[in-house]
Amino acid sequence: MADFSEIKNDTKNRMDKTIDTLKADFGSLRAGRAHVSLLDGIMVEAYGSMTPLSQVGTISVPDARTLSISVWDKGLAKSVEKAIMESDLGLNPSSDGQLIRIPIPPLSEERRKELSKVAGKYAEGAKVAVRNIRRDALDGVKKLKKDNLISEDEEKRFENEIQKLTDDATKKVDELLAQKEKDILQV
Repeated sequence: MADFSEIKNDTKNRMDKTIDTLKADFGSLRAGRAHVSLLDGIMVEAYGSMTPLSQVGTISVPDARTLSISVWDKGLAKSVEKAIMESDLGLNPSSDGQLIRIPIPPLSEERRKELSKVAGKYAEGAKVAVRNIRRDALDGVKKLKKDNLISEDEEKRFENEIQKLTDDATKKVDELLAQKEKDILQV
């Protein structure tokens, strides 16, 4: 039988993972500045299988508007270029053998608004996940009460602690969203 500390720890861990996932989702949104995480989701055809881009070369940021990839195996340069062009990032790489340069074009106002909406959807998804985690935790507390393992006073106190974790996680989501929207809308 789980006790409240297990329920609370599980709830906190799951909410923290939700926040981490949101950060990763936000990292994949292009904010007009070069950042290595832009290329995180790109898979390259290498040696007969799909491989993450980070495992076939070194990605660096020489300046705010450029990414460069130093491919370890010269033969993979064309595959890397192809994978970047076929991604939905709208990037156009240029290669001189082993070094691939990717200029990051400035975002149009319309595209910035679209990205801001996408960020809002990611944040809303994170909030829904947090609320689902809260529901699971409250169900656990109710079960403890039903099995007469805690008193009504403890039940109320535990519910308040779960609500505080939920409020903290929701506040963190809002802060991350505000920061991401600021990054996206900043010209």
